[in-house]
Amino acid sequence: MNITIAMDSFKGSMSSIEAGNAVKNGILKALNNESPSINVVPVADGGEGTIDALTYGKRFEKRTINVVGPTGEKIDASYILTDDNFAIIEMAEAAGLPLVPKELRNPLNTTTYGVGELIKDAINNGCKHFIIGIGGSATNDCGIGMLQALGYKIADKNGDDVPFGAKGLEVAVSISDSPLSSTLHGCDFTIACDVDNPLTGERGCSKIFAPQKGATPEMVEQMDGWMNAFASVVEQFCKEKDSEFQFNRTTPGSGAAGGIGFAFLMMLRGKLMSGAQIVIRETKLEEHIKASDIVIVGEGKLDAQSTMGKIPVTIAKLARNYGKKVIAYAGLIEDKSAIEKTAIFDGAFEIDRKGMSLDEAMITENSVSNLTETVAKTFLA
Repeated sequence: MNITIAMDSFKGSMSSIEAGNAVKNGILKALNNESPSINVVPVADGGEGTIDALTYGKRFEKRTINVVGPTGEKIDASYILTDDNFAIIEMAEAAGLPLVPKELRNPLNTTTYGVGELIKDAINNGCKHFIIGIGGSATNDCGIGMLQALGYKIADKNGDDVPFGAKGLEVAVSISDSPLSSTLHGCDFTIACDVDNPLTGERGCSKIFAPQKGATPEMVEQMDGWMNAFASVVEQFCKEKDSEFQFNRTTPGSGAAGGIGFAFLMMLRGKLMSGAQIVIRETKLEEHIKASDIVIVGEGKLDAQSTMGKIPVTIAKLARNYGKKVIAYAGLIEDKSAIEKTAIFDGAFEIDRKGMSLDEAMITENSVSNLTETVAKTFLA
């Protein structure tokens, strides 16, 4: 019997690997310590635990460097560099909203320059493969700052560099290639992006996301117009490089993180993927599933929203494609009948709290023990 265990973390309670090992121990207990082939694969959906999943079993270094922060002041920002030339970068480290005091939140001024500095440092350390999470940004500069840090000259009508922030979009009229462009195009950029917004328009980044970054209604309208003009400059630049280039301002995800999704797509040839898809790919989970008889998934709470792209259901659907049996475990299952109607799982079980309060059951030691016992009782049910 071959079993793959791919449990998401139980927030505030168990990490992915802790939950996976608890399930493994429960299976061994149910089988009286017979020795099936059990593979525990840590997973995440782009949020908490993603870096742990992507670095599991790898040697890695956490590098901290001094970069330009979102307000233009120098800050320390970190990223992960693995032993196989991968860099894992979170945009929020260098351009995140929490880095900007509330009274200074103004996307006309905030910049992505520090994100480009992190990428450049990773390249200087031999990195060729990038996974970049772009959630939680404080910016709406269409990635201009990042591109400037990577050597692209974005100029105004006088040939001068445009200023930081969305203010730069207002005056940008040209782009000149970076001295690093051949190096950059020799790298691959996978961007963790869970939104499908275009760059501009009613669903564009200025109108949907900029208000939470400090934009007034007047600023929103201005920035949307500036982005449209800048998008024309970028699209023309890319067409001159490659007449068959297929992406543009309407491409889903181009509006992610204040338009940095557009910069990655157009200028760095990045690939936008959901966090869950990235983890599945990088952990080679599909190969493990193919070789399995049973796949076990789970998370803290299973509910109707779980069917809308959360990683346990994403994995379950993948396993179903290969005709595998799928079992789910969760701390709480809301509307179990709705979950059962989806026919995604062969079985879905709620962890037995053994009469504990929720707070008691959330203690890691208790949650691990309770999950192990629940699996031991239900695995052969």
